[in-house]
Amino acid sequence: MLSKKIPILLLSFLLFSISLYSQERFTISGTISDAKNNETLIGVNINFRGTNYFAITNEYGFYSLTLPQGEYEMVISYVSFETIVEKISLNQNIKKNYALKGTDEQLEEVIITEKTKTNTRKPEMSVNKLSIAQIKQMPVVLGEVDIIKSLLLLPGVTNAGEGQSGFNVRGGGADQNLILLDEATIYNSSHLFGFFSVFNPDAIKDLKLYKGGIPARFGGRASSVLDIYQKDGNSKKFSMNGGIGLISSRLLAEGPIVKDKGSFLIGGRGSYAHLFLKLADNDNSAYFYDLNTKLNYKLNKNNNLYLSGYFGRDVFEIAQSFINTYGNSTLNLRWNHLFSDKLFSNLSLIYSDYYYGLNLDFVGFNWDSGIKNYNIKYDFKYYVNDKFKINYGANAIYYSFNPGEITPSRDDSGINYRKLEDKYAFEPAFYIDTEQKISDKLTVQYGLRYSLFYRLGSSTVNYYENDLPVAYDDELKIYEKATPIRTEFFGKNKTIANYDNLEPRFALAYEFKDNKSIKIGYNRMVQYLQLISNTASPTPLDVWTPSDKYIKPQIADQIAVGYFTNLKEDEYSLEVESFFKTVKNRMDYIDGADLIANEAIEQVILNGEMRSYGLEILFRKNTGKLNGWIAYTLSRSEQRTPGRFANEIGINNGDWYKNGYDKTHNLAVTGSYKLNKKWSFGGNFILQTGQPVTFPNGQYVYQGINVPSYGLRNENNLPTYHHLDVSATLTPNKNANRKWQAEWVFSIYNLYSRKNAASISFSQNETTGRNEATRLSIFGIVPAVSYNFKF
Repeated sequence: MLSKKIPILLLSFLLFSISLYSQERFTISGTISDAKNNETLIGVNINFRGTNYFAITNEYGFYSLTLPQGEYEMVISYVSFETIVEKISLNQNIKKNYALKGTDEQLEEVIITEKTKTNTRKPEMSVNKLSIAQIKQMPVVLGEVDIIKSLLLLPGVTNAGEGQSGFNVRGGGADQNLILLDEATIYNSSHLFGFFSVFNPDAIKDLKLYKGGIPARFGGRASSVLDIYQKDGNSKKFSMNGGIGLISSRLLAEGPIVKDKGSFLIGGRGSYAHLFLKLADNDNSAYFYDLNTKLNYKLNKNNNLYLSGYFGRDVFEIAQSFINTYGNSTLNLRWNHLFSDKLFSNLSLIYSDYYYGLNLDFVGFNWDSGIKNYNIKYDFKYYVNDKFKINYGANAIYYSFNPGEITPSRDDSGINYRKLEDKYAFEPAFYIDTEQKISDKLTVQYGLRYSLFYRLGSSTVNYYENDLPVAYDDELKIYEKATPIRTEFFGKNKTIANYDNLEPRFALAYEFKDNKSIKIGYNRMVQYLQLISNTASPTPLDVWTPSDKYIKPQIADQIAVGYFTNLKEDEYSLEVESFFKTVKNRMDYIDGADLIANEAIEQVILNGEMRSYGLEILFRKNTGKLNGWIAYTLSRSEQRTPGRFANEIGINNGDWYKNGYDKTHNLAVTGSYKLNKKWSFGGNFILQTGQPVTFPNGQYVYQGINVPSYGLRNENNLPTYHHLDVSATLTPNKNANRKWQAEWVFSIYNLYSRKNAASISFSQNETTGRNEATRLSIFGIVPAVSYNFKF
């Protein structure tokens, strides 16, 4: 009986599907921008009330949705902007552009009035988006808003230590993060060794951190993607804004090139604390400066051109005998083209450069090194219908590495010129990514990236016995450098080594009740560039190197499961995720490895593996005078490098050990309270398990000197890291006829003056002759004040 009903049910379902799609369907598309300055808005929500149809604007403010013919109530909402509700009669293809009005004219970007609820329908997980509005309410060290430090308030994100640069995501290293500014790679995200980030908040429009569920258009790193876009510039009128602080100041100008068609943006920042040191007859100094710029022009309704750039430098000087200079430079030319109301494209030509150098006058030489890349990428987004979207494209990156060049700085230095061989590589990739709505409750996103990598000449390659550049002394049980048995020179653009990998991506969202969903995601990422560093935090002297015959690409696999819900009419939201990540070919170093100016770096490197796993909880309060969130992460991050053969002991006896990014507990609480139109307050509290370190486990006497002995790696931890920061913002009443807008921001970093340990060193006391531990703390309590203005 049942067998007779099945064909009837299948036929009924087929007829229903045919009738559903036989309805005439039309497309509504367009761009959404800020009414005040024509700035396109990223991530605007477009919902059709009473239906399951929705859309979100892309990186250039474009949206497209194909719906059955009918009458709809269209709702457009975005944080810090007024919601638009409009009735739409859809009986033909419609192109509708919208301009949203800010909810407050007084420095509107620092006022949050709209809900920031979690999207339970979209199969996007392990992704955090922070608005500049939220970031500008967070108190930070030295009184300046900092994008990188705001990320540390998110679950799964930690720092490498007090005053350290970079950030770690889900137990990964800072070098495993792909950081993009207008699609260009940023290789070092910090100024002054981590005190400031390279991103001027006044110039930033949008940022999104992918901790997992990474779309197939991204590749090249094993841990995360931080995708940041600069503002386009005000195409309606000229305006300026900036800020004056105790340590640094900034100024940004923007305005129309041709009103409503083209605009420019230029912003600069600089620090000047070193000037006070000069007044105090202190020969040491440390300062930074950077420049953001952007031009955009609308050729016609279907074509836009963008030219954006960034330039930044840091200078660290000790008594004019030691000068360290480093920084990023980027340039990107983009062309947006709309082929139809369903097909959007973006073509980019990108240049990135990271320079790092030393002037060691007391030794008598200069050191220069760096990495450059040239990237061409072409991306397409095809809005097939309301249930199916496709992203696809290709990119190709050419790398040029300068591992190091030494030149004498004076005639009597006794230093000879030396140049390590430049290295070259080529990394093309192709991808396709789809998002498909299977039913009203189930949406999936799946994609595939195919990446290739070619290590190119000209370069000399060492060959070793049994292809083992690291030798093992079976008697002493130690690893040491192997001696090459021969060398081979590869000419320009000759392939030294090549790799190719398929990188699948998959995500699923099932909304089983209103405002509640379960999401599952998996992605594989391959990292072909390696950072040669023996510290947990990037330093300006770290050297990037390509994968080659001996240094294998890192291959990361991550799976995550999460529960997402909005509560009490979206006043609150809860996100709970669990993840497990493995990384093959994670580099480990033999004991005593020398990394700087090493022409045969493969002789001190072993290929190991890494794993991290944990639970993340994010609870938000989205509305009202008091809003903010609580983020907690319970996790573990470990590394293992077993012996290559049965007689070898490996690193740490081949057992799993905590790597430098392991933080078992990570708690972050942030909140802001708007008392009235004049006063608002903010606060952050961060608590983390101390960084893993290796302490002495004993000592021995050698020629009358107590010498500490060390056990296994990272068996110990620094003391628990925590601090509380507070801020108060005063916004004076605005004169109705006055264009000048201003605010005072008063902040205190580390309110109770916690002496967090940046490191603990061990030395012999000259008086007692005993070994003793010394804690290095960088910050105590740090009050600051800054004056922000806009006109």
